Amino acid sequence: MLRQILRAVSTVFIVAGGLLIADAAATVAWQEPLSALMGRVNQDKLTGQLDRLETAGLTPVEKRVVKALPDTRRRVAFLARSLKRRAPEGEAVGRIHIPRLGANYVVVKGTGPGDLRKGPGAYPQTPLPGVDGTVAIAGHRTTYGAPFRHVDRLHHGDRITVTMPYGTFTYRVERLRIVGPDDIWVIKRVGYDRLVLTACHPLYSAAKRIVVFARLVGTQARGGALRSGAKQSSLAA
Repeated sequence: MLRQILRAVSTVFIVAGGLLIADAAATVAWQEPLSALMGRVNQDKLTGQLDRLETAGLTPVEKRVVKALPDTRRRVAFLARSLKRRAPEGEAVGRIHIPRLGANYVVVKGTGPGDLRKGPGAYPQTPLPGVDGTVAIAGHRTTYGAPFRHVDRLHHGDRITVTMPYGTFTYRVERLRIVGPDDIWVIKRVGYDRLVLTACHPLYSAAKRIVVFARLVGTQARGGALRSGAKQSSLAA
């Protein structure tokens, strides 16, 4: 009887050990499985949020202001500021697409731990696309869907697109840089409009940050930024 119990206990330990090894292997090769599943579920929910945000259209106040603004660029900027003010933390605000990486994720407002569990998060210290300055987005590399897992593979000239309810913004990668976790200069405003992506570096460590700098090369108004009945219009970057 004792021998059977010991054999059963040994079997349990062997199976548990095998599962731990498999989990570790999956984490090294790809990402942590449980949080990856949670990330996928969260992204599905965020997709629904983004769809509802775009379907809802402008608020009454936004409609009045947009109607009074004759310039498309100013309409885009106004709607960007308005969305940042009224969107709750952790809620969907747009979508980022990085073709070279096959990455396509809904972006949330905020970079707190709870926000980044859902997907890439827009820095609260920087504007949303459409407002002059530096737009900054953070994302995980090994957990919760690992949206920025392979940002180190980006090359000069690679395209990154951020689609907001009011416009589509196209950026071209200029350079990558490894910095310290407290180097906040990377999100400061410069003499042109740009996008900055940040993530922990190296993999499985928060010792440093990998930063992707990309320059705005094109803006296309959409949604409420367009005049009634107008088609999508392009603005010079």
